[in-house]
Amino acid sequence: MEMFKKPFGYEPILTKEDLRNAEKKHKGPRASDWKRTLLRIWKLVDEQRGLLIAVFIMVIISSIAGLLGPFLMGYIIDHFVIPKEFQRMVPMIGVLIGVYIVYAVTLFMQNYWMVGIAQTTVYRMRTGAFKHLLKLPISYFDKRQHGEIMSRLTNDIETVSATLNTSFIQVFSSLLTLAGTIIVMLYLSPSLTLITMIVIPLMFIAMRWITKRTSKLFKAQQEALGDLNGMIEETISGQSIVKAFSQEDHVKQDFYMKSKRLKNVGFWALVYSGYIPKVFNFLNNMSFAIIAGIGGIFAYYGWVTIGTIVIFTEYARQFTRPLNDLANQINTVLSAIAGAERVFSIMDEEIEEDRGNLPDDYLIRGEVEFRNVSFKYESKNKSDTLHNLNFRVQPGQTVALVGPTGAGKTTTMLLIARFYDANSGEILIDGKNIRDYKRQTLRRQMAFVLQDPFLFEASVRENIRYGRLDATDEEVVDAAKKANAHDFIMKLPKGYDTVLKADGSEISQGQKQLLSIARAFLANPAILLLDEATSSIDTVTEKKIQEALEELMKGRTSFVIAHRLNTVRHADIVFVMKDGRIAESGSQQELIEKDGIYANMLKQSKGGGV
Repeated sequence: MEMFKKPFGYEPILTKEDLRNAEKKHKGPRASDWKRTLLRIWKLVDEQRGLLIAVFIMVIISSIAGLLGPFLMGYIIDHFVIPKEFQRMVPMIGVLIGVYIVYAVTLFMQNYWMVGIAQTTVYRMRTGAFKHLLKLPISYFDKRQHGEIMSRLTNDIETVSATLNTSFIQVFSSLLTLAGTIIVMLYLSPSLTLITMIVIPLMFIAMRWITKRTSKLFKAQQEALGDLNGMIEETISGQSIVKAFSQEDHVKQDFYMKSKRLKNVGFWALVYSGYIPKVFNFLNNMSFAIIAGIGGIFAYYGWVTIGTIVIFTEYARQFTRPLNDLANQINTVLSAIAGAERVFSIMDEEIEEDRGNLPDDYLIRGEVEFRNVSFKYESKNKSDTLHNLNFRVQPGQTVALVGPTGAGKTTTMLLIARFYDANSGEILIDGKNIRDYKRQTLRRQMAFVLQDPFLFEASVRENIRYGRLDATDEEVVDAAKKANAHDFIMKLPKGYDTVLKADGSEISQGQKQLLSIARAFLANPAILLLDEATSSIDTVTEKKIQEALEELMKGRTSFVIAHRLNTVRHADIVFVMKDGRIAESGSQQELIEKDGIYANMLKQSKGGGV
């Protein structure tokens, strides 16, 4: 395409293939579904029908007032100025002022109400998309950059908001003004009207040529912005890794390329959309020249009055202005449609089915059984991650999962929590198929203590209370004491009211782990899932964490992914996993006596861990 040639030093980094790839990445409605996208936006707007009708009434009144003003000006010139009837002209001047006051007031009211409609609409769109996002399976987030998803819920929705605030009224008002102007012009002089319309075909040809190019560019711009946001979010989240491996130059180069692509796509989008007002202003001035020249000839021969020429001159501007406005708004609307498509694509994703038939208050004892369970992640084309897994754990037992990386330990725990569903076989909780439980019912009776605990940007108290939001302050403190976290919390500047950063950087890794254990205590789970909870912790802190975990696991079914012997030591059962299967199982002493894989792992660890 000629738009991608290299003028004025700007690089032609956007090709036809780039545009095709951008459209393939776009998971929502395609360009051919613009009508569907606009219909969905309209349904959200139409929910405020009463206020919308009021806006339409204001638009109609303002359009009539806008048309009446020039007509009265021409009437005053013909009937009062030229005959020099200045005294009789005063009341008409008052009427003209009144018309323009009505015009100003109705413009203000329609804009005021439309802003409310627009904000309510995007609020519902944003909350609808966010609520839907929370219902999507974990696999959806595995396959997408988090920053790109954030871009859809922020930048794309703001684009829709800006369009509704301005373009919605502008389009309707322009169409009304255009229709009214043509009717009045035909009434005053059909000949001058036809002459004025000579520029219309030229306007449509120019608009078609420009919008054909800008539509793809605006979509590519939204994609480039999403990619850049995703890269920024990923870099900030992984800043410690970037610095640890001295990859700052690589990250800067990656950012430079994505930013450069966004700059160039944005450049071309704005350049081509910027042609519209220039072309329309040129055609508008040409229309004025035609009316002035031919209108003067008509007035010389008495075919029209001077007032009529004044009216036509003003109406010619009102006639081309709506066309100019419509052309300008098309670019804005195209950008908004591209953004809305990306938002609606989230809302079109298939949510997790949750057809559990057990009551929400069903209490779990903690018996867990796997029957011939196999599982494979969607993104992997190789063999299954888990193969025909079979085991049974009684309520209150502690199970240690050990084995090399990729053996399937974490996947087993994710299946128990129903973050994923098995491809084949059955998982039973208390003798009932895990699919009979609603996910929330199941997870409310589970607690997780992960290797890298996550803390929210909130007080220590609220971070612990996340385990059970209705817990009292006394219960929060009691949970912290059980987790051996109370002493260090009281040494913080404001104790339990100390506000932590989102990454918890002002406290140590071990202290963060103790807070996550306190959170688990507060949840009072029937099933406990521990994923390498004591790894990367110093020996002194590990002892505190280990004591807290032993207290936490009492009377609860616990699954522990462990790399240290002091965690495995008290386990009732140890499952040695390898290549998605249980290679060995039994108590630690039984496995040592077998002198198999587990015993060999102990020898290699030299007592340091598994």
